Amino acid sequence: MQTLHEINQYVHFHGAPTKGKILMVASSPSTSQQTGWPIGFWASELTHPLRVFQEAGYEVELVSTEGGDLMMDGYSNPTDASGYSAHDIITLGYMQKPEFNAMLKDTKKLTEVEAKNYDAIFLVGGQGPMYTYKGNAALQKLFVAFYESGKPSAAVCHSTTLLLEIKKSNGELLVKGKTWTGFADDEEDFADQAVGMKIQPYRIETEARKIANTTFKVAAPFRSYAVADGNLITGQQQNSGAAVAELVVAMFHQ
Repeated sequence: MQTLHEINQYVHFHGAPTKGKILMVASSPSTSQQTGWPIGFWASELTHPLRVFQEAGYEVELVSTEGGDLMMDGYSNPTDASGYSAHDIITLGYMQKPEFNAMLKDTKKLTEVEAKNYDAIFLVGGQGPMYTYKGNAALQKLFVAFYESGKPSAAVCHSTTLLLEIKKSNGELLVKGKTWTGFADDEEDFADQAVGMKIQPYRIETEARKIANTTFKVAAPFRSYAVADGNLITGQQQNSGAAVAELVVAMFHQ
């Protein structure tokens, strides 16, 4: 007996009016205190969600922690000599577009925008956030403004470091009573072994499991895994960005 399966979903077409506006936040360039590498954002964690948002009909604005020009983590660039992300044809495609390259230039600082002007927030991960998001009071305030307004509030991979300490306006940790995910310890082990050194200053999973009254979950290493618990939406690592974006879009239709 054959089973009928159908997929029927909107795909934005040229000239159609946009459905809303999504704010994406990326790390400004920094330097890893662990490795000495120049670090920034992970390319696929911007481009894969960007594709989902644009195909769903949403305009995207990209801002950063300090403003100015942005830089991809080297291993995330599909043209990097390492070949680590050579398979990432979505990023490679965006890199051919002048509009995308302009998006990475002269970004606004996140303190220049307000949650009321957007329909959702999406935090791009990478190596930079472990330094530029941690303890960032302005980013915490912005994220909480989205979350407490009931808007989709999303973070992926190392950007979920923000959730280790962010508090709601009532003083409670935002993740209290929530189920969420982020970069897994097993994935940190893989990355450390691949380059022969400890890459990150601390581990998100290790720290998350110290928090009472929250549930931190991970899937098998490098699987696409995303969790929506209310309007908090999180993704495990760089392969999860599109899934997180799809959950954001799905929230608009609830």
